[in-house]
Amino acid sequence: MKTAAIYSRKSKYTGKGESIENQINICKDYLSKLGIYDYIVYEDEGYSGKNVDRPEFKKLLADAKKRKFQFLICYRLDRVSRNIADFSNLINTLEKYEISFISVSEQFDTSTPMGRAMMYIASVFAQLERETIAERIRDNMLELAKSGRWLGGQTPTGFKSTPIVYLDSELKERKMFKLEPIEEELQLIKLLYSKYLELKSLSQVEKYCLQNNIKTKMNKDFIKSKIKTILTNPVYVKATKEVFEYLESKGITVVGEPDGIHGLYLYNKRKGKTDYKDISNWICSVAKHEGIIEAKDWLAVQRTLEKNKSMAPRLGKSKVGLLSGLVKCKKCGTTMRVTYGVYSKSLGKAPHYYTCRLKVSSGKVRCDNKNAKGDDIEKAVVDAIRNLYLDKDRLIDELSKYVNDISSQNTEKEIQKINATIRQNEDAIGNLTNTLSFTQDSNTAKIIIQKIENLSSENEVLKKKLTELKEAVLIEEARQEKIKFLAKSIEMFDTLFETSSFEDKRRLLTNIIDKVYWDGDTNSIEIIYK
Repeated sequence: MKTAAIYSRKSKYTGKGESIENQINICKDYLSKLGIYDYIVYEDEGYSGKNVDRPEFKKLLADAKKRKFQFLICYRLDRVSRNIADFSNLINTLEKYEISFISVSEQFDTSTPMGRAMMYIASVFAQLERETIAERIRDNMLELAKSGRWLGGQTPTGFKSTPIVYLDSELKERKMFKLEPIEEELQLIKLLYSKYLELKSLSQVEKYCLQNNIKTKMNKDFIKSKIKTILTNPVYVKATKEVFEYLESKGITVVGEPDGIHGLYLYNKRKGKTDYKDISNWICSVAKHEGIIEAKDWLAVQRTLEKNKSMAPRLGKSKVGLLSGLVKCKKCGTTMRVTYGVYSKSLGKAPHYYTCRLKVSSGKVRCDNKNAKGDDIEKAVVDAIRNLYLDKDRLIDELSKYVNDISSQNTEKEIQKINATIRQNEDAIGNLTNTLSFTQDSNTAKIIIQKIENLSSENEVLKKKLTELKEAVLIEEARQEKIKFLAKSIEMFDTLFETSSFEDKRRLLTNIIDKVYWDGDTNSIEIIYK
């Protein structure tokens, strides 16, 4: 008996396009005409076709290698792939295992030479369409940039978004947005630029802000990355020819006429929330709002930032700091970083310490917690873990903090009871529906309908409760597994620690410890386990 694999994909959970169910049903109908009724269904919902990083598609390829099917069918070619190289690799794989490929919409069948040729041609056009769409998006972005409008998102410090109503070429009323200044915040921006030009160091500007309790617009402490974001943002500079030349030298497309008055918008910079597009895709345009930083000052800031970056030392892979990232300051909660003392001949190395970041950054103004000697605190933590395993009763006490006795809640019994009630209600609804079909009296019919509605409503409530209980069971099971893993990690710790490499020692510690609080006043630690 011949077996077919049905593959369906939908990029997003939306109502647009053919649904997963419709795609599968269309493929089933096509297979029935070929006399194939045995099939395996693979569904990828919420995944793009631009690459093959899809769970069900990967499973399909694995099953193809096991020769579980002789045909692969999909509703449309682009459901499988929108990339020529990926599609070509798929066809080669299918050919290797003597599997025919069928696309219902395009009527392609790789079991025939013509179908095979047409398949490759169609895949080329699918990728061309994708690249054309990307090009159109960039063209549209360029046109929007020419208008100097604000396209939305988090407004930069010093500005708020304000709508502007205008008439287009056909005298139709339109609305666009521009940035309006917030004077108090703009004074802060000017201060940051002034301080950087004076101190020529992000660390020193950060220190100044912390010492003077200067906060961001979200009332957070300024950190170097936030300061750098502000200092490199062209939204604040008065656009001149020199600024345009600088941006163009970086590969950024510039739009508009620099007038030495207005600021700049940077478009098409991000890809998602955290990633950045290649700088050649960035677009910078003269905006509607006025800039506040003179071009010569803004350019001087950029040159200093670039110079400092080129002179910054490379960070090596240190073999000290077993607790790096785990130690927290007891006084302020900030992560403590590894620092080094003076080289010691007797030790043959420079001793290391754990130092509060906020204390260093603020010049001891915001925190004064004493440093922790690296060797001492690391030994104390390792000894604590060893003692935890040696004292079995204490280990059980520690782990019991995280354990919920699921049996005490009789959750399984409650789930069984709810399922039984739902089945009873469904049976009752079925019986009432049959009775209703034979009822002639309208009053009796109303009573029956009301009972059916009441039972249906009760079942909805019960099903919701059932889902909540099942989720609670899964959460509890995950918690129990986590506790078992923690107990096993502690049990293995004493055996493995001494013979492990530095990286493996760190891995063992991070498997067990969530954080370690250091109190310099009492020279004590508090360990928070996973």
